[in-house]
Amino acid sequence: MNKFNLKGSNAKTLWHNATTNYSHWISFIFLMAIAVLVNPSFLSWKNMTNQFVQGSIVGICAMGMSLIISAGMIDLSTGSAVAIISGLGVTVLNSTQNIFVTFVFCITFGVVLGLVNGTLITKGNIAPFIVTLATMSAFRSIIIQIGQGGPFTVEKSMYDSFRAITAGKIMGIPNLMVFFIVVSIVTAIIMTKTKFGRYVYSIGSNEHASRLTGINVDKVKIMIYAYAGLLYGLAAFLLASRLTSIQAASAGDSYELDAIAAVAIGGTSMSGGKGKIMGTFLGILMLRIISTVLVMANVPPFLNGFVRGVTIIIAVLAQSRKRSNKMEANA
Repeated sequence: MNKFNLKGSNAKTLWHNATTNYSHWISFIFLMAIAVLVNPSFLSWKNMTNQFVQGSIVGICAMGMSLIISAGMIDLSTGSAVAIISGLGVTVLNSTQNIFVTFVFCITFGVVLGLVNGTLITKGNIAPFIVTLATMSAFRSIIIQIGQGGPFTVEKSMYDSFRAITAGKIMGIPNLMVFFIVVSIVTAIIMTKTKFGRYVYSIGSNEHASRLTGINVDKVKIMIYAYAGLLYGLAAFLLASRLTSIQAASAGDSYELDAIAAVAIGGTSMSGGKGKIMGTFLGILMLRIISTVLVMANVPPFLNGFVRGVTIIIAVLAQSRKRSNKMEANA
């Protein structure tokens, strides 16, 4: 009898560890299985690379969001930041006729916007939700005003060379897919192998204790938003290359929601202190799979936003339940 209970206890422990540490993999495999059942050709190379391409730009933004949420903060300005950077980036490209200058501008401007958010939050002592809600509105209004409601379109002289950045392939792998994977690897290294990454998790776990241990919390927070801004700049550059015409009112629309959803379903704690870059990576792919399955099932595309919202709620509820079970086990 004791032996039976022991085996049952071990099985329960293994299941608990699996659902706690590898929930993102379990969810990903489950969704893949559903997609294959709906359409057996879903696993084709063409379709899988298309999933990557469709999710790569917002995926790059999600990597920055991973750091922000891991530190116990939030950023609602993601989509608006991408819109203003990409719109002005096209303007710079048309003026300079130089792709490298445009790239540097987008990256630099992204960092500047990130520094604005981070500085207002730390030095102004304002909640991240309020600051980024304000900058979300401000960034979008500014770019709409600059463009007078019209699009920012790449001139014909630069169209082919600029479009090739995202339309091209490296050894059969789409460039956008390469950008997404490289950014994910770099972000994972930063978060797991550097002192900065440890500081991010420490601040998310207990900001007061982090200050007491000598961590310059304000500096780290500003650096987090600066890094996120850098990735928004890269995403904006790639978006401009892919579309070649930026609609100020709709560019980057809902990017922040997709990024937050990917981070949540990827296993990162929404209260901070625990994050999984690989989880966010898979989270983006899961969102794409969900959207694709809905299309294959003839579900109206207007319900995608509803599905994202439900996904976030389910992920947060699952995290809350895990915390409650952990507290009960430690009691």
